[in-house]
Amino acid sequence: MGQRASAAPITAEILDFFGSWRTVDSLCAHFENYDPASLRNAVRNLVEQSFLEKSSRKKNEPAGIAKTWKAWNPAGGFLHFSGRDLPFDPDLDETAKYMQSIARDSPMPEPVKHYPRSKKIQLLPPRSEGEFPAALLARRTWRRFSPAPLAFSDLSTLLGLTWGIREWMPVPPLGRFALKTSPSGGALHPIEAYVVARDVTGLARGIYHYDAARHRLELIKAGATKAQITTYLAGQDWFSHAPAVVLMTAVFTRTQWKYKFSRAYRVVLAEAGHLCQTFCLTASWLGLAPFCTMALADSKIDAALGIDGVTEGVLYATGVGNIPEGADWRIASLPENFGEKKASSTPVHRRKK
Repeated sequence: MGQRASAAPITAEILDFFGSWRTVDSLCAHFENYDPASLRNAVRNLVEQSFLEKSSRKKNEPAGIAKTWKAWNPAGGFLHFSGRDLPFDPDLDETAKYMQSIARDSPMPEPVKHYPRSKKIQLLPPRSEGEFPAALLARRTWRRFSPAPLAFSDLSTLLGLTWGIREWMPVPPLGRFALKTSPSGGALHPIEAYVVARDVTGLARGIYHYDAARHRLELIKAGATKAQITTYLAGQDWFSHAPAVVLMTAVFTRTQWKYKFSRAYRVVLAEAGHLCQTFCLTASWLGLAPFCTMALADSKIDAALGIDGVTEGVLYATGVGNIPEGADWRIASLPENFGEKKASSTPVHRRKK
């Protein structure tokens, strides 16, 4: 799973031939114009790269990709599994050089679209008074945090308003469906939240699962360090200073139960986005410093959480800390030549306790 390799065009024909269980001898008979030894060597390499499997191989996936993802393959399964554990370079100097090089090759696409010949109707200014617009305008991705611990009350509010079940809706004879603050396809809510609590007031360091039905934390593994967070977030050590990180997984079988087509994988991804924005807006309303990232060490996170990556796998990460005194929200650790650092024009709102 997750292997990549370059190969000659004949490889596609070999893979197609093994669409059902067949022997290597039958392959040699079918491709009689090819040297049998070269065909056997090709099959051996494909098995080593996990593109083919032997009928005698013992299954080590709890549910098996072929079984669990059958309705979503090949499109959904390819997108999901080929995107796991991709390399990520956290060197910001190298990132700056890379962006400068691509900008030299071609200009950055315009961030907005226009229809120059269309009729124009000017809109009224958006309403900006009140706490909700203030939270929207204050939302930024932070990469610096105060050394102060995160208040347990703030963590409780963030988890409850983002992932907590607000109400149960009975739907006989199926059962009951959960209602949350973010929408979910079929009200199936595949996204689970695991908290890496590094520095939360009154909470022992560890990895916790958030029980959305009972609004409580369940300890998965004791201990949480900056090094762990850096590893989980693919080397992004600037996020390791956050006192709490939330790893979002998807229990794919919930959505797969109802939606038997690969497009539903988009639904799961969209739901992770809904929840992340809810989390970031809630954090901004609380006067905190949120962030989110999809640069993840998928397999390492799955192993730490004790999940298989097939029926349940990590998709997204968000986190939060306190805003450092006198700090601008912009990336403090970028190289000096990466871009100018200007003072933020958006005031940070602190909700009154």
